[in-house]
Amino acid sequence: QVQLVESGGGLVQAGGSLRLSCVAPGSIFRWSDMGWYRQAPGKQRELVAYITMSSRPTYIDSVKGRFTISRDGAKNSVYLQMNSLKPEDTAVYYCNARPPNTPWGPADDFGSWGQGTQVTVSS
Repeated sequence: QVQLVESGGGLVQAGGSLRLSCVAPGSIFRWSDMGWYRQAPGKQRELVAYITMSSRPTYIDSVKGRFTISRDGAKNSVYLQMNSLKPEDTAVYYCNARPPNTPWGPADDFGSWGQGTQVTVSS
């Protein structure tokens, strides 16, 4: 069982910022595209952003210009910097790793997952 470990969630007011981190085993991280999904209460899990092994990022429209995904090979980590947070960003955020060039479905269940970290944005 691959273990991805997320951290950095919390409670923040609208307009605030949080930085999520996810550490993966090196043997997985080096050969994986990495991404973040989120799941709000009563809603389907949705893709937020992903970054390829060559550090090319992709974002869903609702977070473009507010969120930044990055990766650090020295730390086997992927990050999600979230600025200008909105109440609709409230969700459990999950880190995901999958082989390169694997499609990132909007709500799929593929690859390796972390346990999730709660982000709550108050209005």
